[in-house]
Amino acid sequence: MIKPETFAFITDVARNNNREWFAEHKARYESAKEDVLAFVDQLIPVLAGIDPHFSIDTPAKKCLLRIYRDVRFSKNKDPYKNNFGISFNIKGTGIHGPGYYLHLQPGECFLGAGFWMPEAPVLKKIREEIDYNGSEFLDLIHAKSFESTFKLSKEDTLKNAPKGYELDHPQIEFLKLKSFVAVCPLPDKAFLQPGIVDQLKTAFESVYPFILFLRNAVAQ
Repeated sequence: MIKPETFAFITDVARNNNREWFAEHKARYESAKEDVLAFVDQLIPVLAGIDPHFSIDTPAKKCLLRIYRDVRFSKNKDPYKNNFGISFNIKGTGIHGPGYYLHLQPGECFLGAGFWMPEAPVLKKIREEIDYNGSEFLDLIHAKSFESTFKLSKEDTLKNAPKGYELDHPQIEFLKLKSFVAVCPLPDKAFLQPGIVDQLKTAFESVYPFILFLRNAVAQ
């Protein structure tokens, strides 16, 4: 579970997003960071027990994303993120592949899983897999365990049918997607309870067939 002080720190960063404030509260950041790393340490064996492609030897520090923002090409010049991001990516496949992401931000916590903005050749493979095995894809995203926990994001979507497909294709709403990401919103209070690890374990189990479908598609 996460300490209330960690969420309080993230809230304060959002209100005081400048280097001077952050420097004065560096000790709070280090404490919050260690709290999140300890939480990640609890989740790593849980996910490794569900997804054999995720190594139980993954260091927690490799999962925790930097709080420092890259502002070089952004209009938003805030130097710090107002969240802790945890990326459970699967390495060693030779390509950027499907993975899991946990977002800790007061009022906007969520678990995401899938493949965000795959490159064109990989996206083509995923669409082909949905075209060839549409019934399998529908079965897994309409499974009770999936639907009760996750929702497939429709944010990254083409306006027209992708090349090679017609608008009347039975799976056109999925073929038009540019990202394949399932999202599970989570209340802040859930992270303050000991049961959050079990709750996330259930979520990982529910979304694993979706991850496996994507992984098999890009491996073709």
